[in-house]
Amino acid sequence: MPPAKRILIVLTSHGELGSTGRPTGYYLPEVALPWKVFSEAGHRTDLVSIQGGEPPVSGIDPTDPDQQAFLADPEMSAKLRNTPRPEDIDAAQYDAIFYAGGHGSMWDFAGNTQLAGLGRDVYEAGGVVAALCHGPAGLVDIVLSDGSHLVDGKRLAAFTNDEEAAVGLTDIVPFPLQTTLEQRGAKHEAAENFTAHAVVDGRLVTGQNPASAVQTAEAVVRVLAGA
Repeated sequence: MPPAKRILIVLTSHGELGSTGRPTGYYLPEVALPWKVFSEAGHRTDLVSIQGGEPPVSGIDPTDPDQQAFLADPEMSAKLRNTPRPEDIDAAQYDAIFYAGGHGSMWDFAGNTQLAGLGRDVYEAGGVVAALCHGPAGLVDIVLSDGSHLVDGKRLAAFTNDEEAAVGLTDIVPFPLQTTLEQRGAKHEAAENFTAHAVVDGRLVTGQNPASAVQTAEAVVRVLAGA
């Protein structure tokens, strides 16, 4: 087994779906399933959230054993109750950063300079930058030291404009994720709505939607192993 790596999963702290009155947060399957993949590969997983503390969660399925295993894990449950903020994190400690989705990330991932700096620093140190579903909102503002956007010229996947329309939230989210990434120069690749789809371009690993969680995490493990 290759040596253990350290992976930082980023969680949203935003708990309200625009002005709809509906709750949101990080989407639990997009954290629990990658955590399982990373753990089974022998890697260590830490958590960070935009505001720190215990972040809001959505998508809980009490019948899903993988979700329940994550929530019941003593180490992870302790980390969930008291997450650090991006400004509290030393990027040099991590081999990969994984931006988890959930609609909340659309409100607080983009525009956060400390979070963008973490992604830049991990990537420029030779690490992996990964994002899932709405998590690529965290990629929008990553600018490398040469002044270019990380996603410029890169193939990637993210929750698509069509998927946003299908769930009826096009006019609720603060910006169109797919379009904004394309405006940054990304080569967005879409699969059929809500089907598993992950894209690897060098050390950038992205997944389209919740169905892509395992596939995306497995791709991160492969890239970390140098495959």
